[in-house]
Amino acid sequence: MRDFYDSAPAPLDQAHGLRRLFAASRQRFVPLAANPHVPFSGVVIDELTAAFVGRGQRVLVVDAADSSPAPREIALLDVGAAIEDLSPQIGYLAARGLPLRHVDTRGSAAGFADALAQAAPKADVVLVHANPGDLARMFGQRAARPILIGADHPESIKHAYAACKLLAQRCGLMTFDLVLAAPLASRRVRAIATSLASCADAFLGALLHDWAVVDPATDLRAGPGAAVSRLVSGQLALDGQGLPAAAAPAAAQRAAFATN
Repeated sequence: MRDFYDSAPAPLDQAHGLRRLFAASRQRFVPLAANPHVPFSGVVIDELTAAFVGRGQRVLVVDAADSSPAPREIALLDVGAAIEDLSPQIGYLAARGLPLRHVDTRGSAAGFADALAQAAPKADVVLVHANPGDLARMFGQRAARPILIGADHPESIKHAYAACKLLAQRCGLMTFDLVLAAPLASRRVRAIATSLASCADAFLGALLHDWAVVDPATDLRAGPGAAVSRLVSGQLALDGQGLPAAAAPAAAQRAAFATN
């Protein structure tokens, strides 16, 4: 597996090294907070990935949650060698437990993010599905808008809020997106999203920027829904400092709640 996600060679000269460094800085890391109370997280990952690909992005999916597959043994020595090429646009890394393997003496797993960037230099988006604690260790120094996963039942939303709280308090990440794995016809999804947004604002000072619903019964061949595509577009609009390139967050939030 040494093609699209091949590790980058040494720079030829200083100018080449600077160009490569600039290109790497455009790589986006998107944290996706795992939720053990959502049985259809895989459908959420697939739909988000399809939406990124639909925007012309090459995506590396890093599946590092407790429920994810164990990594291949080679991943402990060479992360890039363990990446599976699912298509010319999509790579997949089974990574359960790998973030903890990269924790330094300060409790940071930022080294794992660096290893991923080096292993997949041509990936435009690195979608990291991991437990909130592992995400906090990885993204303590990175600008990002985490995506929470929930469903249309209370335990999943309690866990999504707990993930929001942990990332806000430990990383200072204060804007979030939400994807609910639920039937599109569910009458509870809007109330759930509104309630979570209200709690995040009132108790954490955090903003739920956008939300979308992914129906587990949806045929993925039909392509991602409009709300998921809009959410992904918002993720891609963030610059290197985490600032939105277009509308202000409050305006974007009003639009999201008006159109879902």
